[in-house]
Amino acid sequence: MRLTRVHVDAGLRAGAELALPETSAAHLTRVLRLQAGDSCVVFDGRGHEADAQLVAIDKRGARVRIGEVRTPANESPLRITLLQGVARGEKMDLILQKGTELGVTAFAPVFSDRSEVKLDGARAAKRLEHWRGVVVSACEQSGRALVPDVQPPVSLANALATLAPTVRLLLDPVASMNFRTVLATDQRDIVLAVGPEGGWSPQDRSLLEAQGFLGVRLGPRVLRTETAGLAAIAAMQALHGDFD
Repeated sequence: MRLTRVHVDAGLRAGAELALPETSAAHLTRVLRLQAGDSCVVFDGRGHEADAQLVAIDKRGARVRIGEVRTPANESPLRITLLQGVARGEKMDLILQKGTELGVTAFAPVFSDRSEVKLDGARAAKRLEHWRGVVVSACEQSGRALVPDVQPPVSLANALATLAPTVRLLLDPVASMNFRTVLATDQRDIVLAVGPEGGWSPQDRSLLEAQGFLGVRLGPRVLRTETAGLAAIAAMQALHGDFD
């Protein structure tokens, strides 16, 4: 039987007791009806997980005792950063959720010339908190113990100014190269740039190309923003990642 997985923002140590986050405790005890003595799996978001036993449940929450700590070997050898033009509502949630399931290491949401979503101040902070919750939930479901970083949304120019040296790929439906021709087997750090609903503008494209991004196409059809990045990540995992 697959055990429910819970993220805890704390170090894991065998034999220690931890208080579960309020929402997780409520889900385990009120929805799943787990009781003291039942088991779950906890993970710290930094690559470690452990079996845990519920030892106390009360109105304030629940506590677990940590078992042997382990490091699951389910992270991709590819370290993919998805530089994603911010999409509307559920589309962005889908990109984050499925990207996490597919093994993305980090998400860099960006605003570009054709972005239809505008966020600033408190709205941006609230949306970032929501996005990070989506990613944590996807880790709980998919078995990952390493939670991908979700960076605060910034302009495309600002995001490009802080990129580390990597292979840089730009999805382009009219490009001449594909993933087989552009990626070598020893290339592990990759940034994939995917435009928002309206695509990259000529100015966006100039910025990206000036920063060394190479255009790559995904077959003969034009894909939506919520499809394109996920399809590209799956292709990279199949060619050089862990889809073998």
